[in-house]
Amino acid sequence: MAETKSTAKLVVTSETGPRVASPEDIERAWDDPRLANVLYHDWEASKYDAKWSISYDERCVAYARDRFAHIAGKQGWPYAKALEIGCGTGFFLLNLRQAGVLSDGAVTDISPGMVEVATRNARGLGFDVDGRVADAESVPYPDDHFDLVIGHAVLHRIPDVEKALREALRVLKPGGRFVFCGEPTKRGDVVARKLSQLTWGTASRISHWPLVRKKFARTKVELEASSRAAALEGAVEVHRFDPRELRGIAMRAGAIDVETVTEELTASWFGWPVRTVEAAVKPGALGWPWSTFAHRGWDGLSALDEKVLSRVVPDSLFYNVCLTGTKP
Repeated sequence: MAETKSTAKLVVTSETGPRVASPEDIERAWDDPRLANVLYHDWEASKYDAKWSISYDERCVAYARDRFAHIAGKQGWPYAKALEIGCGTGFFLLNLRQAGVLSDGAVTDISPGMVEVATRNARGLGFDVDGRVADAESVPYPDDHFDLVIGHAVLHRIPDVEKALREALRVLKPGGRFVFCGEPTKRGDVVARKLSQLTWGTASRISHWPLVRKKFARTKVELEASSRAAALEGAVEVHRFDPRELRGIAMRAGAIDVETVTEELTASWFGWPVRTVEAAVKPGALGWPWSTFAHRGWDGLSALDEKVLSRVVPDSLFYNVCLTGTKP
């Protein structure tokens, strides 16, 4: 989706009711990553799971478990006490808990709306999860408190990554582990964005052709809202990582046993256009056959990337980088 600066109003909804982010707020957000994160994620909170096809069934349980195991192995399960930083709707922690990776959990996020949704999702699954609104660079828990700190697609949105990793280490017990997955690489992200922009323009035009408009076309207001969301999302994504540089940041923060792995080459070339098509048409218009095609396609290409291409293609070309390390 094209990223163009906009100062249109955003209506942020939460359990406490709607509130309006003024054009002035949005204008300031372009120079204030913290404000941009709060506005964007509060705005997206109520529809984030649907937008990214997030669920709490076997499909996403397996995804979360496999991402974790790929970078950190299966030793030490279940971790007794875990914290997810930048939790969003709780996707990573809640699915890892269902997978048996961890026993007890807490979540933090800079967005009050996301914390509300994450704790609500936890209650729906029968879990008691402590949720707190907080910056990743200032975690509201005592030293040596957790056995595991996790995050998914969060480090690239944190202004001071090294400080955030120092906080993760501070709240970990000695020997405790952190695991961050789903972080974009510098080269992989360029390809993903180009593919998304091309797909957005094509899909939004085709969906308005006369023979398919009624079933597939979003209204002009909905398309403009999606474009504003994409634009503001660009303001919150402040980093793309080189795997080697990311390992260096973690070691400077004080971690030991630091490792990275990369994932998704052809899977990202497939997955980003698929997600963009879904955003460009009416919700639900593509139906179950499309969902099956999307899941099986991504799953098959991910296996190809991991088992074959990762052996011959430089890791910096893959889309995602995962990071782990431990506290001395």
